[in-house]
Amino acid sequence: MTLNTRLKSVCAVLMLAAAAATQAQTAVPSVPAASATAGGKLDNRQARQQDRIAAGAASGQLTAKETQRLEKEQARVDKKQEKVMADGQVTNEERKQMRKAQRAANHDISRKLENKAGDAPKP
Repeated sequence: MTLNTRLKSVCAVLMLAAAAATQAQTAVPSVPAASATAGGKLDNRQARQQDRIAAGAASGQLTAKETQRLEKEQARVDKKQEKVMADGQVTNEERKQMRKAQRAANHDISRKLENKAGDAPKP
């Protein structure tokens, strides 16, 4: 991949990350105080994961394709969180499901960041 192509890919990824962050900020549902703590922790974790993806893309640790895949996974987790919090109550079972989804996303991010961009997956 030429330097120019790589720069275009990184710019495109950063634009996607910025757009996703902007959308996430404007699409925050109002949540009653009772579940705000649970939602806050979930939101903080999502934000940290999003930051890790953006940093990996900017540093070149993630290819454009890897970044796109991780962004889609984050979007799925965001959608699941919105669905869980829609009724204003977060049950223990829903909290477990969210933690499981976020753990899986975190694992995928870590795995991709440990691989150098463009390297074949480790056996």
